[in-house]
Amino acid sequence: MSKIRSTRQRVRRALLIVAFLAFPITMNYFSPYVIIDGASQGVVNGSLVVFGLMFLSSLVLGRLWCGWACPAGALGEICQPVNDRPVHLKKLDWIKWAIWIPWIGIIVAMVIRAGGYQRVDLLLDTVNGISVAGYMVIALFAGLAMLVGRRAGCHSLCWMAPFMILGRKIRNLTAWHSLRLKASPDRCADCKTCTYNCPMSLDVNGMVKLGAMEHTECILCGTCVDNCPNHAIEFSFSKGK
Repeated sequence: MSKIRSTRQRVRRALLIVAFLAFPITMNYFSPYVIIDGASQGVVNGSLVVFGLMFLSSLVLGRLWCGWACPAGALGEICQPVNDRPVHLKKLDWIKWAIWIPWIGIIVAMVIRAGGYQRVDLLLDTVNGISVAGYMVIALFAGLAMLVGRRAGCHSLCWMAPFMILGRKIRNLTAWHSLRLKASPDRCADCKTCTYNCPMSLDVNGMVKLGAMEHTECILCGTCVDNCPNHAIEFSFSKGK
């Protein structure tokens, strides 16, 4: 691995650790409950703004947030040495949608009941500064990572990922310039280093062979880019096919 590629992963991990350490303080801005509470009062709160920004950013950056700044994802990678087993995507990925769809329905119902959003309070429910609920989320994500495998919470419980998955699907339909992974199948030595190291348990090697690097669970962490000995994968800011 070149010095530049190694440094990129060190920076990524440092950002994740900082995000994790700040999680008890920032939890309310990622809270699935606070946005419901705000909706019931007709209040545009911090979590609504954050989720909206996640969706908008995904139109250009995909799920870069998940790979570089998500505190829950950071916890998954911190726990990876305890259980480095790849997870079965099809068994877990549907769960977050089973959580997200009813959750969005509740939010919409609450907003309608409140007569729409009427005011803005980005600090709603943050008067205590530190969220005790944040530690409950930490326990859930840590437990899943250690018992099930790599970033299991990202696949099963994450209520933030669907915003970015939907944004990326819209991006793919329009095929405008955005951050993506690009593969050169002719450079692939079939060593499967990319697949072995993927924190999201993707069959990256298979994706490279097909020359199609798009996957809803790809978080653009660049682990495959920076570990490929033949530089068969690279970041690209380009249009989709």
